[in-house]
Amino acid sequence: MPLIQNADLNNRIVLVRFDHNVVKNGEIRDPYRIDRTIRTLFYIVERGGRPIMMTHVGRPRSKETGKILLRPEEAVEPIARYIEQKLHMKIHIPSFPFEPEKGIAGIDTSINLAIRKLRERKIGGIYLPNTRWFQGEEGQGKIRANFALQLAGLADIYINDAFGSWQAHVSTYDITRHLPSFAGFLMQQEIMNLSRALNPERPFLAVVAGAKYDTKIRPLYAIYEKVDRLILGGVIYNAFLCAKYDVRIKGVSDNDVKLAKELVAKDRLDNKIVELPYIVESDRLEGRIEGGYRTISTRDFSPGKAYNYILDIDPKSFEDEQVKNAIGTAKTIFVNAVMGYTPHFTAGSQALDHTIDRNSTAMKMYGGGDTLQEFKSLCPGLYLSVMDNANYYFFTGGGTVLTAIEQGSPYGLKPVQALMGKGSA
Repeated sequence: MPLIQNADLNNRIVLVRFDHNVVKNGEIRDPYRIDRTIRTLFYIVERGGRPIMMTHVGRPRSKETGKILLRPEEAVEPIARYIEQKLHMKIHIPSFPFEPEKGIAGIDTSINLAIRKLRERKIGGIYLPNTRWFQGEEGQGKIRANFALQLAGLADIYINDAFGSWQAHVSTYDITRHLPSFAGFLMQQEIMNLSRALNPERPFLAVVAGAKYDTKIRPLYAIYEKVDRLILGGVIYNAFLCAKYDVRIKGVSDNDVKLAKELVAKDRLDNKIVELPYIVESDRLEGRIEGGYRTISTRDFSPGKAYNYILDIDPKSFEDEQVKNAIGTAKTIFVNAVMGYTPHFTAGSQALDHTIDRNSTAMKMYGGGDTLQEFKSLCPGLYLSVMDNANYYFFTGGGTVLTAIEQGSPYGLKPVQALMGKGSA
């Protein structure tokens, strides 16, 4: 793989793709993903390169209608301002004409003045608008090809440091056909640490949760094949319980239960799934209302019985001997899970993180923005204490990790494939 440290950056315009998808409702939710890329950005500038940055934010394009909405709360301005403060550099954000519900047609010549100022070092960098605001980013045919050429026309070199953006879009994939392309430092570090999940020291325990069962099926089965023990949470766990005990849980679809039956049948043979026996049933989703929720045990389940929403794992589950043993004896632990329905039900996630931390010898890897955000907000003291702990690693993209595990290699990821053999600057 061509690496940034082998690229000649001096006096070059460097187009760099980050995964700075950290803005929610117009504010930076957590700057962790930005902070992890500062090393790459600093290196570009220190080696004489002039950066043009880009990222996607949110999902502006509707899957149902294909319309692209340019919502102010999905703009890159907060990201650019944060980097300005972090590196004391002036960043220009260009604007381009757009059509309502169709997005930005492309990059026009109005950006040339800003690029000239960038070359003359009158500004420190350029940050392009949200890449998913451009029609070509996720488009097809001529509009996609044109957008790739427009991006390539801005720069001399391309750097991909967007580990969390594993989809083959123009700004992560097509662009490499037109520019010498290299992996940034974060991309390199994430790929190296992926090997610990793909070739783990055993016993290997994974903790996986999700709001929808059907979206996690393929990576879930891939993880199941790789692990020694598996703990489930969220709707994934609820679907599993419904399928195993022939009960109904509000909010779990019949389709999810049907899909989970295959996992139940598989686990009867392999016995890898560690059940969390104490769960929290709530009468409603709206909040944690006194008298409206209670702890129940899976050991009391009987076929045909119906339950209200299961919104959390009771911390008592992590005192269960089977659960404690699975976590305490693991040598590698991968977590892509928020155990409760946030923000009202958080005790399960707190208990999980503290129980995992008590295993002082295991390699502990956390993947996913939501997983990391909950870890930081629910266990701030623990988070600060383990930031420099060699036995912890926090990936910037949980979906990317799951996809790589599913494929059995990080080199099956399309943006990584696109980089291979492309460095020649």
